[in-house]
Amino acid sequence: MTTKYRALPSVDKLLGHPDLRGLTLRFPREAVVSLIRDQLELARIDISIGLSPPTSDTIAGMVAKKGERLWTASPSHLINATGVIIHTNLGRAPLSLESEQALIQASQGYTDLEFSLESGERSSRFEHVEHLLCQLTGAEAAIVVNNNASAVLLTLTALTKDKEVIVSRGESVEIGGGFRVPDVMQQSGATLIEVGTTNRTYPSDYRESINPNTAALLKIHRSNFKILGFTHETSTQELATLGHENDLLVLDDLGSGCLLETSLFGMDHEPTPTEKIKAGADLVMFSGDKLLGGPQAGIIIGKKSSIKQISNHPLARALRIDKFNLAALSATLLHYVKEEALTKIPIWQMISRDESSLFEQAQEWAKSIGPKSVVIPGKSTVGGGSLPGESLPTWLLSIPCENESSVVLRLAKKLRENKPPVIARIQDDSLLLDPRTVLPKEENSVIQAVKQVIKK
Repeated sequence: MTTKYRALPSVDKLLGHPDLRGLTLRFPREAVVSLIRDQLELARIDISIGLSPPTSDTIAGMVAKKGERLWTASPSHLINATGVIIHTNLGRAPLSLESEQALIQASQGYTDLEFSLESGERSSRFEHVEHLLCQLTGAEAAIVVNNNASAVLLTLTALTKDKEVIVSRGESVEIGGGFRVPDVMQQSGATLIEVGTTNRTYPSDYRESINPNTAALLKIHRSNFKILGFTHETSTQELATLGHENDLLVLDDLGSGCLLETSLFGMDHEPTPTEKIKAGADLVMFSGDKLLGGPQAGIIIGKKSSIKQISNHPLARALRIDKFNLAALSATLLHYVKEEALTKIPIWQMISRDESSLFEQAQEWAKSIGPKSVVIPGKSTVGGGSLPGESLPTWLLSIPCENESSVVLRLAKKLRENKPPVIARIQDDSLLLDPRTVLPKEENSVIQAVKQVIKK
């Protein structure tokens, strides 16, 4: 056993290994030494349980790989070939070219973030997007924070703390990451009053629970699941009528804010912020990086008096949007103002694509990659907690590995190790790639990556 430990290379020997020269030239010696010592300790643990000592090449390779992983700027770019358009794990909505340029411009020196070029005095950062949001939705005012969870939390804290908020039991939901409406209520200081049943809630259910301590009626769009069958849902218009009769706020959490008509693309109608404002909601909250197709943001639109109260709350500063996302959001909203969302915003380019163009693209991929690939029909999904259960017909590039699940797993792993990584999906011992979610500038990279992986 002692002989095995002595077989391990020294730190100095490993520092001179060819595989580590790149690290030692780019990073402090002490940092590389720390990684080497960590890897040697793992090797000693392996030896203690009876394994053979790793070679210098093995240890150096592991250290180099770990160093590159730890000391590379991230998150890094990858290619989404899964067919999930708004993929939460992959950063949700990709930005338009104009939004990317706006973000870069905001990073190059100083900006007029909170400065009026006209008056030479301090201004509000929200002015950059408020007029656009009001123009697009018909709202009186708007404020933007860092995500929709923050938007809901800030709204409830600023307007309903120590008061009761009534919500349908069927809308007291959980979204991704364990974010639950009852928990948000608790953090905001509001008391949640659930009414109705899971599948049926009527205006009378809300009315019967109103008391002197009630502050608001809250409607939550079930953006990540559906309830079908014997159901009844109280509309925003019905809530607005009831709320305003009783001098109560009517709040509507849309989750994924959509400014276009989804039924035009063969999907169910998705409620829009504009519809909610017209229906009488005092405040509407939604995300910037889902069906809006922009950067991460939580958008609150509605009555000017309520928005002012929210803006003045101390929590608004803690949750406010940063200059980079603000610039990208402004550029995204301008696409809607100019009626060019379908041609400029990536997720809408993807949603609006027709089957014939996807078929032709998949065929071109198969022709380039060779006989080991075939084209099959399939489904793309919107994803990201938007339009639950909805799918779009597509055509997939399939690499069959019949009865060889280990092979398809290795192929998927090799694609993830490509530079840039390509993320595919696995189904029925086949590797599937959906051209719908691959950006035009990424197409050649996908083809070359698949060809290389198959060849190896």
